[in-house]
Amino acid sequence: MNESTNNNLKCTIALAALHDVYDPEIGLNVVDLGLIYAINFDEKDYRIDVSMTLTTQFCPMGESIVSNVTQALASVFQEYEVYVDLTFDPPWSYERISEEGQEYLNR
Repeated sequence: MNESTNNNLKCTIALAALHDVYDPEIGLNVVDLGLIYAINFDEKDYRIDVSMTLTTQFCPMGESIVSNVTQALASVFQEYEVYVDLTFDPPWSYERISEEGQEYLNR
């Protein structure tokens, strides 16, 4: 797992939900692409903070991907507000793709 978190159990649940969010241009989910940098849970304010990136700053589907990440987490953690911080520091690279993702892309 490349993602940082303050709650391993909830992060595992969140990542399972995010496996259903795909980059439509590549055909791979955001987890296996390595787009998710961090998922942290604020139990006091019922807030989820997600730090993520896109494969490029100019990704034409970026807004849709971020929206789908937000919706996927909100559907699983209904009592939480979801906030996504889109960052390009560090920039995404192919090295972030999981082994499963690499196998899928090299099919």
